[in-house]
Amino acid sequence: MASTKDWFETIAEAQRRAKKRLPRSVYLALVAGTGKGLTTADNVAAFDELGFLPRVADLPAKRDQATTVLGQDVSLPVVISPTGVQAVHPEGEVAVARAAAAAGTAMGLSSFASRSIEDVAAVNDKTFFQMYWVGTRDQLLARAERARKAGAKALIVTLDWSFDSARDWDAPMIPEKVDLKAALHFAPEVLRKPRWLWSFAKTGKLPDLTTPNLAAEGEAAPTFFGASGQWMGTPPVTWEDVAWLREQWGGPFAVKGIMHPDDARRAVDAGCTAISVSNHGGNNLDGTPASIRALPAIVDAVGDQVEVLQDGGIRRGSDVVKALALGARAVLIGRAYLWGMAAAGERGVTNTLEVLRQGIDSTLLALGKASVHELSREDLVIPDGFALHG
Repeated sequence: MASTKDWFETIAEAQRRAKKRLPRSVYLALVAGTGKGLTTADNVAAFDELGFLPRVADLPAKRDQATTVLGQDVSLPVVISPTGVQAVHPEGEVAVARAAAAAGTAMGLSSFASRSIEDVAAVNDKTFFQMYWVGTRDQLLARAERARKAGAKALIVTLDWSFDSARDWDAPMIPEKVDLKAALHFAPEVLRKPRWLWSFAKTGKLPDLTTPNLAAEGEAAPTFFGASGQWMGTPPVTWEDVAWLREQWGGPFAVKGIMHPDDARRAVDAGCTAISVSNHGGNNLDGTPASIRALPAIVDAVGDQVEVLQDGGIRRGSDVVKALALGARAVLIGRAYLWGMAAAGERGVTNTLEVLRQGIDSTLLALGKASVHELSREDLVIPDGFALHG
């Protein structure tokens, strides 16, 4: 158990600690976003527009947060969202996966991750492997089969990406690899963060910017930018492609990046078992509304035909409750746990999940709900014009 001094009580505090600990370029890479940052900001701000209708008596003495996501039992309705190249900590995705396993929840692993599916699934048996549409069908199928062999319980295909990474603020330079040239370039800011530097130095390893899950058998892992180049050169995915991969996989299968009700219906038609309402954390088409605004119309469009997940803007347990009240089965978190990991490694991810768990519990108590499954839109104050229409 971390000391009281080490423990942070809010995700905002985790972000402050991450900013203090990380080199500037590394921190800005976590902040991310595109364009003016409109979508990134709205993902968070939209939650503030939703209010609660609390109760004051006959409140439940115990509250249950357990649910299922993509066939896996989880102890709280919060799942780790797949994010690429978690080289902000030496153990990267393995540390995150261990913390998620200890919390009783699932780990989404990106195909652009810095650690392999084999390493991650070995420490969390509720691992979901995420794929972008990179390369040929044969290459995609080989990656999926590798994930299955390693123990992945579900496949997540992320479809929302427009390759626009320009930002109006100072975007960090990300090197092709950490070599002597890169080390000299980043030395001034890295030396100002000795704790972060020491965390890598004591392992004898440099930050790894390769993508081992995109390597073919017997080949070296491509660099992040090398893999990105292949991705950009791959023809855009079709719904026929999605249906093909879903059939080849055969197990729980999610599409991530849905913002339009028509796309949600097409995902159902393609045989998906879950959809994630997501705008890629604002790292896509700037000006896209917050994902929480799109959630109600998408839930109405698909009903109970698939599990609906929400991804984007979660900063506290009450945000999770708002998403569930609007119809989500569970939420996925990205920046929240990355800040936790940057602040305190595996303990920081554990801390993040516990902050959310405690926030969910206290919100359920205030609403008079004994279970996350009792939540509904009647528990919220929803302003006119908040939600997008189907």
